[in-house]
Amino acid sequence: MNADRGRHDAGDDEGIRLAKRVAAQANCSRREAELLIENGAVRVDGAVVEVPQMRVRPAQQVDVDPAARPEPVQAVTILLNKPPKIAFDAPIARLLIPAQRSEADTSRRPTLQRHFIDQRCLTPLETGASGLIAFTQDPRIARKLIEDAALMEYEVMVDVTGEVGPQALHRLNQSPVIDGRAMLPAKVSIGRQNDGVTGLRFAIKGVWPGQIAQMCDEVDLRIVGMKRIRVGRMPLAGLAPGEWRYLLPHEKF
Repeated sequence: MNADRGRHDAGDDEGIRLAKRVAAQANCSRREAELLIENGAVRVDGAVVEVPQMRVRPAQQVDVDPAARPEPVQAVTILLNKPPKIAFDAPIARLLIPAQRSEADTSRRPTLQRHFIDQRCLTPLETGASGLIAFTQDPRIARKLIEDAALMEYEVMVDVTGEVGPQALHRLNQSPVIDGRAMLPAKVSIGRQNDGVTGLRFAIKGVWPGQIAQMCDEVDLRIVGMKRIRVGRMPLAGLAPGEWRYLLPHEKF
């Protein structure tokens, strides 16, 4: 009997799962309690907790937002200004850092842990390059990015060294063959020239990782910097390196 008493006391010390506590407190099902927690609607001792499995003790204060609804967390799309030297397919924790959400984000969404689960990047970008990449959990947007990949236009600013004369510029504007794959012709123009560096603007459809580097190699140009500033109709504007924001409902690629 004393052994049973000891086990009971140990269980009290460990507490019970937060979802069970919320279900009892909000008079809802366990699944509804889990949804409330995952939506950031539950606080434990004043701090938001999004983990239904967390254990809480009887003495801890649990508050549930009375205006919250037990609904699945909505799938989101995230735009990131990828810094150079980080691969686009690196672990999400290296790319999407909650604290680096842009102050320019006007979506009014709470930052939730569920937003960083099962994210897919369908806009690959070279490791050495910086600029706009998109992650999505939304199957509709994923389908759009996959089906339109060959026709979606990317705008990339590329700094090169070497002579960019009329002949080199003409060749850059021709249809390239990259890794045995025939690509659509790019629109390449000179943006600036100073201190031996030429800034080129590439407007390119169906871009293949490494394509711009191969195109520049063929005309003896060396890339010293590359930044993607647009994917389809989505501009990079407003995002500092490493910053991210949510795609707004009215925004389209």
